[in-house]
Amino acid sequence: MPAEWDRHERTWMAFPPPNATFGDDGSPTLAAARRAWAAVARTIARYEPVTLVTGPGQRDLARELVGAAVDVVELPLDDAWLRDSGPTFVREGTGRLAAVDWVFNGWGAQPWATWAQDSRLGARVAALAGVPVTPSSLVNEGGGIHVDGAGTVLLTETVQLDPGRNPGLTRAEVEAEVHARLGTTTAIWLPRGLTRDYDAFGTRGHVDIVATFLRPGVVAVHDQTDPRHPDFAVTRELRELLAGATDARGRRLEVVPVPAPTVLQADGGPTDWSYINHYVANGVVVLCAFDDPHDAVAAQILARAYPGRTIELVDARGIFAHGGGIHCITQQQPVATPAHRSAATGAGTSAGTPADTQTADRR
Repeated sequence: MPAEWDRHERTWMAFPPPNATFGDDGSPTLAAARRAWAAVARTIARYEPVTLVTGPGQRDLARELVGAAVDVVELPLDDAWLRDSGPTFVREGTGRLAAVDWVFNGWGAQPWATWAQDSRLGARVAALAGVPVTPSSLVNEGGGIHVDGAGTVLLTETVQLDPGRNPGLTRAEVEAEVHARLGTTTAIWLPRGLTRDYDAFGTRGHVDIVATFLRPGVVAVHDQTDPRHPDFAVTRELRELLAGATDARGRRLEVVPVPAPTVLQADGGPTDWSYINHYVANGVVVLCAFDDPHDAVAAQILARAYPGRTIELVDARGIFAHGGGIHCITQQQPVATPAHRSAATGAGTSAGTPADTQTADRR
């Protein structure tokens, strides 16, 4: 699996459908979520192609919000967290692009989740992308992994070892499957995620809200500095663990703390607002913003970490209100090596469109 900062062919996203978390058709909560998702899509589309997957009959509404620069396709959807329900794109040894299709079961069969359609979304998106699918027997989500592109992967004990996801599997068994699918050789396990992520609508500890690689050997970590917040102790533990960890090349990790926003409570509980949940695309870092004094601090840290990339701040409060951030709603499709780029031409390729999809809207 290439690192996220590697060159992309395009970004994939999904348009929020009516459901238990977003609300019914016509509800102000669903409308606000769609505006928030669309703002991210429009921002990324200034730097690389974006394909937005919508539920049947929602194409025109999505088009109004995202504009002509974003490709729109229709597929059956249960939810809009495409990082988790979509495929994980990897390169095979020949350089050909392929897609890992993890088992998706609604974040460990959460009682509020439905996943009859989203469990098939990985294969359907891969078909639209025109790349072969590699199925995995592991229940996993894209937000539950981060790689450095050089053999190291971050995992969380309460995600991959969750009894609702992979009952009975050991660390060794999980690592074997992850390494086989991603081409990694070293797993660094975090004991848990942020406190809010264990509420009713949480993922039970996704790593992409708490830690991410900035480059091989360097990892950014969410840093809650206020002792009144329950993540004060959590992030201290994670910082110490990561500072003592070594990557696939045997290097001790350099840890870059990124301060949490100053707001401690939102949406009925302790905040999980996080700048770690940014998205790295071609020439840009799309950074969660919260109208907070630490927005500028995080932007400066990431500008130093990603020289040559523009830092685009996008208000993510309307995304976090539903359980995630900008990274959670995006999924990168890296470029194949030059000899194989024709096999990964992106959405709307006639060779890769399954019978139960519609072709891309490129109006």
